[in-house]
Amino acid sequence: MSTYKLYYFNTRGRAEIARLIFIAADQKFEDIRYEHSEWSSHKNEMPLEQMPVLEVDGVKLPQSGAIARFLAKQFHLAGKDNFEQAKVDAVVDTIADAMTQFLPIRFENDETKQIEMVKNFFANELPKHLQNLEVLAKQFGNGGLFFIGNNLTWADLLFYEVTETLLGLNKNALDNHQWLKQNRAEVEKQPRIAEYLKNRPKSQF
Repeated sequence: MSTYKLYYFNTRGRAEIARLIFIAADQKFEDIRYEHSEWSSHKNEMPLEQMPVLEVDGVKLPQSGAIARFLAKQFHLAGKDNFEQAKVDAVVDTIADAMTQFLPIRFENDETKQIEMVKNFFANELPKHLQNLEVLAKQFGNGGLFFIGNNLTWADLLFYEVTETLLGLNKNALDNHQWLKQNRAEVEKQPRIAEYLKNRPKSQF
């Protein structure tokens, strides 16, 4: 049986989707969290001198997207066949479209400008991406509460994680998107996920 170690900072960030996949799959893994003050002494241990990194049986894999896709396929959370996997990827890519618009806000140093960017994002950018996600859910979801068929996939987990951050900034962000709110609630109801969410370290991002 393979052994898994996940290396990241002591935040949710780019590693949380991998953690959620492990938890949903009930797969044991070593969750190695570095404080930022410790990072410089471990940086040269990582293939690209960045994290997250997943170590599988002693071999280190960088890049959060590659890690998430590998784990989702490994633990049957990526879709049941090639076409379902493509549907999952379509949802994931649509979520990524939204986050591409959001990321510059995170790194804006001018507080006044950042406030305006946040307002614009939630008023003018995010709604169209949420609408696109609902279109895909209607097309792929068979009338259920998961994005693809009637089964939990890593697309549901990623949407949950991304919107955890967005709802922390604007608690009303999903008010006009009832299906998406129901999808988040369905993810939260999964017993292993619920237990993990109750006990995981708190972080804004």
